[in-house]
Amino acid sequence: MSATTWDSAVAMARRFAGSYPLEGTYHEARLARQAPLLVERATALVSAETGLEAPGSPDVAVVSRTEWVENNVASFSQLMAPVTERLEADNKVGRGLGGRIMSAELGAVLGFLSRRVLGQYELVLPTSDGGDGDTVMFVGANVLSMERKFEFRPSEFRFWVALHESTHRLQFQGVPWLRSYFLGLVEELVASSRPESGRMARVAEEIREAAEQGRPIVDEQGLFGLLATPDQREIINRVQALMSLLEGHGHVVMDRIGERELVSQARMSRILAARRNDPRTAMFMRLVGLEMKMRQYELGARFIEGVEQRAGWSALDAAWLRPSNLPTLEEIEDPVSWLYRVS
Repeated sequence: MSATTWDSAVAMARRFAGSYPLEGTYHEARLARQAPLLVERATALVSAETGLEAPGSPDVAVVSRTEWVENNVASFSQLMAPVTERLEADNKVGRGLGGRIMSAELGAVLGFLSRRVLGQYELVLPTSDGGDGDTVMFVGANVLSMERKFEFRPSEFRFWVALHESTHRLQFQGVPWLRSYFLGLVEELVASSRPESGRMARVAEEIREAAEQGRPIVDEQGLFGLLATPDQREIINRVQALMSLLEGHGHVVMDRIGERELVSQARMSRILAARRNDPRTAMFMRLVGLEMKMRQYELGARFIEGVEQRAGWSALDAAWLRPSNLPTLEEIEDPVSWLYRVS
């Protein structure tokens, strides 16, 4: 994909992102002043809860929906560089059409997400200049919108968001091999994106089998999962297992600290859980594969709690020792089998 195509993805995302009246006002400026202190406090509490430590302090930024989109498009452009080079070398005719379709899909998904995402830890994906980008971001418009829509206490809700992103920062900074392992999975997935002879015939047969067996034609992995090759599905399963562990761990840590520190934690947790499961957006979420991310919270949290109930909180430390100790997707749903394997 050319620079123009990535620009098209940003333009498409802006159409979906919309605007919020308080974006760019003194309300957002106040959040920007508070955010570094919230992250500093959250980091100390998460470190004490998990035993994970991170060097230094992250950059903290309050960004607009458009800035959030631009950051993610820049990261995706770095990740997709091998595919772009291969397309340019192998298929100059198909490249233009494929690039336009990809930019439209990416723009629509990011535009949709830009209206919902509250925060993000940016180290996971490379920045456009090749740096690590140790940055905790708050999407100001969405934080302010949620506070007003549900009458959250701003001081508590903002700290709660900081807890979640600080947990992810400590996971990737406190486990030395984790970032390279995750990016390795992404690179494997990107590298495997090549033409497959007979792909449509294979997909048609899988659709027919799913219909006969009463299984959903498009499952939680979305259209990408439907079109993925068997090798890609194996990588997707490894990514899903890792993200289920990280999201579940982050969710449990955030809620437990919140229960001690925040009066309104239970209500906030209940409302955000309902928001994740909103049936009005369920079909879109399934088509683009975001249903998989929603299940990561639930499966991962059940795994974390299952391990703790059987072996104590410290048993989870085994997952951070080496990549081979990470739970598989099957083990995420069967914590006992993981405990037996790594004990």
